[in-house]
Amino acid sequence: MPRPYRIVLTLGAALLAAQAVPAMAQSDTRAMQMIEQLRPGGGTRGIRMPGTEPAAPAAQPSQPAASSSSQAAAPARVTRPPQQETTAPVGTPALSITVQFATNSAALTPAAERALAPLGQALSSAELAPYRFRIEGHTDTAGPDVMNRELSQRRAEAVRDFLMQRYNVPAARLEAVGLGESQLLVKTGDERPEQRNRRVQVLNIGG
Repeated sequence: MPRPYRIVLTLGAALLAAQAVPAMAQSDTRAMQMIEQLRPGGGTRGIRMPGTEPAAPAAQPSQPAASSSSQAAAPARVTRPPQQETTAPVGTPALSITVQFATNSAALTPAAERALAPLGQALSSAELAPYRFRIEGHTDTAGPDVMNRELSQRRAEAVRDFLMQRYNVPAARLEAVGLGESQLLVKTGDERPEQRNRRVQVLNIGG
């Protein structure tokens, strides 16, 4: 029965390939977004702006003003502040990535490698090839400050090494720095776990 066996393998390979296409497309799209975020002059850096409100229409002098009895009070418009996405200096192209590590470890998990894949594609692209980047490790406030800084340094180095080995980004273009809990994205008290503060931040530091 060799022929049916070969047919089953062929169908299995086709199904795996079909499943891989959307994942690759999604990764490529994210890589393009990262290129835009990290490229100088590519737009707003490190800030996610809320949806802008449409401008109020100009008053029509030919129309009579509504009477006070029929005119409803306009609801107050609340302007939300921009949501901060990085702690990079203003004007510095930067982005933050949530990278999953094993507890108290600098070992990259499979999920971490998937999260870093678009970054590897972006940094190895022709658009970003002229620039150098700082890979920063950040933690939350859970645990001693010294331990967090040391752990964040090792994790930043793990990300740097992954980009070098997997995506051939030259070592001269990458520097790794561990900042621990010194630059919290979300301000919290001491000994407070906060997922958004456990991140890797990437900054464009020039050519």
